Amino acid sequence: MTLPPDIEFLEDVRLFIYRPRGLLDEASVSRAVKILTDLEAMLKEPFNRFSDTSAIDGLELNYQYVIQVSLYRVLSYADRPPVKSAILATEPTVGHYFQLHAIITQDSPINVRIFQKREDAAKWLGVALERLAENSARATDESGNQQNGSGVNER
Repeated sequence: MTLPPDIEFLEDVRLFIYRPRGLLDEASVSRAVKILTDLEAMLKEPFNRFSDTSAIDGLELNYQYVIQVSLYRVLSYADRPPVKSAILATEPTVGHYFQLHAIITQDSPINVRIFQKREDAAKWLGVALERLAENSARATDESGNQQNGSGVNER
């Protein structure tokens, strides 16, 4: 599966990484959720998630959409093994949207926590800090081409 520049899957540590840039809107979130759902269906073993919102400079989301996506995730991941979802949210407004997601998913196998420091998220996920660093691991895609993760999808 070819992933867009703002999404990585680190197979060796079983970690899905979403790094939205610029405007965070419904299209971006829906695309990430679709890829996440596809990976869950394709892979046999559970994997953790890390969302790095530090490169977001605008929001076009509303609480109704966040509730809808959160409920979808709860229902689509029901009866599956527990996973951790760490969210780096250094900006309070972004944090509020993800806090709502955390509240809605709290009785599901998706354990969501919000962090203000990348180091704390890495520790909770049990991965080296370098694995969560910007542009860290876009190592190679399926064809062996180097990926740097620095591209921005423009819409």
